[in-house]
Amino acid sequence: MTSKIAWITGATAGFGAATVERFVAGGWRVIASGRRAERLQALVDTHGSDHVLPLAFDIRDEAAMRKAIANLPADFADIDLLVNNAGLALGTAPAQQADLAQWKQMIDTNVTALVTMTRLLLPRLIARRGAIINISSISGSYPYPGGNVYGGTKAFVTQFSLGLRTDLHGTGVRVTSVEPGMAETEFTLVRTGGDQAASDKLYAGSHPITADDIAGTLWWIANLPPHLNVNRIEVMPVSQSAAGLQVHRG
Repeated sequence: MTSKIAWITGATAGFGAATVERFVAGGWRVIASGRRAERLQALVDTHGSDHVLPLAFDIRDEAAMRKAIANLPADFADIDLLVNNAGLALGTAPAQQADLAQWKQMIDTNVTALVTMTRLLLPRLIARRGAIINISSISGSYPYPGGNVYGGTKAFVTQFSLGLRTDLHGTGVRVTSVEPGMAETEFTLVRTGGDQAASDKLYAGSHPITADDIAGTLWWIANLPPHLNVNRIEVMPVSQSAAGLQVHRG
């Protein structure tokens, strides 16, 4: 058993929930944060309060975030790893038809909340010579119709990760941007407002990435020797590849 501690945001579903499971199984203690208190409590019920600390708050609420950090119990205060997983995509419409409120929510969640959490925890991570893993997306590298602001936020996450590496030079803190492709979680249900048929259609026959696949990737990164840093890792299912450029004629 290790004494290491990870803070995983967006821990109530998908990559986050699977990552909590993987790290607890590996002997880490985990601070699991997210909006849905009942799902966080289920993690505690499964693994015990010695292994999982549930913190229910909206990642966009800076005051709640600061309070959660300030009130960390002593046995969960020394954070070795921050997994910035909380994020979402909303809508699939082209930019000229998109909902501006959804754009702002994606920016507030995927960008503003991520940088706020990172900045607030940096002193602890530096003290522990710890690590940061930011969940980005291939959408930050490969644009597609309807990706607009979501892709822009993930491009920010990737570039922010590289910038952190530069600023943290000499501290021993490792920073990685993990950029998944098509993955079957609640992602598309959230994006489409709960349209199960749309989710089923997207993933049908594609053998997409699973949440456990990404959890295993994060586990590998977190447990590399401390002199190694994975700057970026892009993960796609074999069935997916870059589709090339579109051309309008007429």
